[in-house]
Amino acid sequence: MMDKLKKQLLGPSAESKQELLGKLVSYIAIIVIGGLVGTILVFLTIKGVALFNNDHFSLWQFLSGVNWQPSHHLYGALPMIAASFGVTVLAGMVALPLALVVALALTEMLSKKINQFCQPLIELLVGIPSVVYGYIGLTVVVPNLRQLFGGTGFGLLAAACVLFLMILPTMTSMTIDSLRAVPKQYRMASTGLGATRWQTIIRVIIPSARSDIFTAMVFGMSRAFGEALAVQMVVGNTTIMPKGLMDSAATLTSVITTGIGNTVMGTPSNNALWSLALILLIMSLAFNLLIRVVSRKGAR
Repeated sequence: MMDKLKKQLLGPSAESKQELLGKLVSYIAIIVIGGLVGTILVFLTIKGVALFNNDHFSLWQFLSGVNWQPSHHLYGALPMIAASFGVTVLAGMVALPLALVVALALTEMLSKKINQFCQPLIELLVGIPSVVYGYIGLTVVVPNLRQLFGGTGFGLLAAACVLFLMILPTMTSMTIDSLRAVPKQYRMASTGLGATRWQTIIRVIIPSARSDIFTAMVFGMSRAFGEALAVQMVVGNTTIMPKGLMDSAATLTSVITTGIGNTVMGTPSNNALWSLALILLIMSLAFNLLIRVVSRKGAR
């Protein structure tokens, strides 16, 4: 009897077995996810460098060339890289101030009832498929730009407007969370020192949440940089170096999506598209690395 009781007291409990099982499942999930990510990285790297290793195309000519004519074996990716960065930066720089203003209004000024109504609406806009934003751009943005500035209406400005609409809810939602994370003691201390509401917002709340706000901007821009369908519908898909915001252009994602199904696997034209995909992957990883750096600095 004593031996049985001793075994029950010293043996593993049901809770410890559940904890061990949970750790095992977590480790398996981490290994599977890590294996998938590693496989994607290796696959894209092998396919992305095939243009330079197998077809002996110059890397510098690929990155700095402005002529993209696969039928003539010309693979200059600079127009697509410039267009991708242009629309992403433009959309992000316009969306951040508006997202900050909306977030400040919901967290610091408006009543709880309005906040309870607007918060689910913003989260709903985050989940809208990109094709819906592309259709809005095709039917609303492009005709209005054509009427205001002339031309076809397709181009960098139309793509930036669509991306602005896409990333604004995401950036607003993340900015709201960052402002709410600022301790209430900061607001109370600022008010106790005689600061007005605007002084508290400008000198206390925004500086305290600055790193998280910047993270929201980078996260929104990373989503914009990798967007394909919505941009493809309004950018014009012309693989030339744009000279203005109303010029038709093509981004990395739009060229990949339109060309990957029209090329034969293993040909230089197909390898060039995989090289564009590798550039897109590297830039996405750079955005994620920047988010981690900013988050760590904010935590310190």
